[in-house]
Amino acid sequence: MAEIPTLRTDRLLLRPFTLADAPSVQRLAGDRDIASTTLNIPHPYQDGMAEEWIITHQEKFERGEGVTFAITLRSNGVLIGAIGLGVHQPHDRAELGYWIGKPYWGHGYCTEAARAVLHYGFTVLGLNRIHASHFGRNPASGRVMEKIGMRYEGCSRQHAKKWGVYEDLRRYAILKAEYDSIRGTVSG
Repeated sequence: MAEIPTLRTDRLLLRPFTLADAPSVQRLAGDRDIASTTLNIPHPYQDGMAEEWIITHQEKFERGEGVTFAITLRSNGVLIGAIGLGVHQPHDRAELGYWIGKPYWGHGYCTEAARAVLHYGFTVLGLNRIHASHFGRNPASGRVMEKIGMRYEGCSRQHAKKWGVYEDLRRYAILKAEYDSIRGTVSG
């Protein structure tokens, strides 16, 4: 049985979630502002939802369908968010998704974590393409995508519905060849 790896950056430790993380996930992801900016996080975030989500991670990893990491601070181990890849093996591609708890916004943590996951996806998983999208009203997420070298590919107008409102999705992607050509030169 393969284990979800742990990735290290200058300030972060990206590790597998454990059930002990559930209260922190519920508190952070349960913030309405976090749920509002993501397609799949519900609000309110009910008791038990975090545990249900966490227990799916290892099985998805073993099936090659994805990998989800807890984003924690190396200095003190505090959980600050989540990041992962939803893998589509037949096409060697994956979708990058992430969220950072509101108290940790604006410190570059998401960009740092995303760089590590991009590296993992291309060098360990052997992916050819990694894509991501964000709601049009959340440009900060798009800036993360640009900082890690993703290219804007277009807007899918009213592609998703969140809380009864149709949302535009702005789409970004990076190919392995592009990643190889810019590795080490992408600015923060």
